[in-house]
Amino acid sequence: MLKEKEEASFDFEEFKSKAIADMKAGKALVGKDGIFTPLIKQFLEAALEGEITAHMTTCLEDPENQNRRNGKSLKTLKSAMGAFELETPRDREGSFEPQIVKKKASNGFKCFFRQ
Repeated sequence: MLKEKEEASFDFEEFKSKAIADMKAGKALVGKDGIFTPLIKQFLEAALEGEITAHMTTCLEDPENQNRRNGKSLKTLKSAMGAFELETPRDREGSFEPQIVKKKASNGFKCFFRQ
């Protein structure tokens, strides 16, 4: 199932059209089914991918290092404005320490949701 999500790309024009229609219908901006949740999710997942790519590049500089990517896990990110699921990348050794959304933090991303 995660493979299917990886193959699907984010279509901003489609998102924009749907967001405008949802706003007119009075739908919430954020939260599990919020208008901006897909955009926030896409942004955060892209940032996490960049972080693990940088981490793996560093790991692979040592020819004896056997660390590799090890799929993704789902994490529920909570804020005062609602919650949503995020796919976070992993590595085999568990040495990847993401900075934008820290390990084991479900509500540690408060700065993104300031009001």
